[in-house]
Amino acid sequence: MNTKVVTTKDIQQRVDNYISQFKEGYFSPLALMARLTEEVGELAREVNHYYGEKPKKATEKENTIEDELGDILFVIASIANSLDIDIADSFNRSMTKFETRDKDRWTKI
Repeated sequence: MNTKVVTTKDIQQRVDNYISQFKEGYFSPLALMARLTEEVGELAREVNHYYGEKPKKATEKENTIEDELGDILFVIASIANSLDIDIADSFNRSMTKFETRDKDRWTKI
């Protein structure tokens, strides 16, 4: 297990370094959204295999939930980069919303 701390800025920069080496650059936001949907479907399939009633076939390749989450993160960083959005800012806004709107919604321990 790699214990190096990686920030959202690091993630976005690494994705940008990768994408920037290709003439095609970032896909359109619509194409990236389709790609994100595809990756979320792959995550759902893995969760279903591990925790649901549908085991993998012996012939299916081995993927993990961790791999699929990484793929989703790559696409999210691609969308954010292509639209010049800072993921950390987006996350902080969402957490503030949850911490205020839902602060009394669940039973605290």
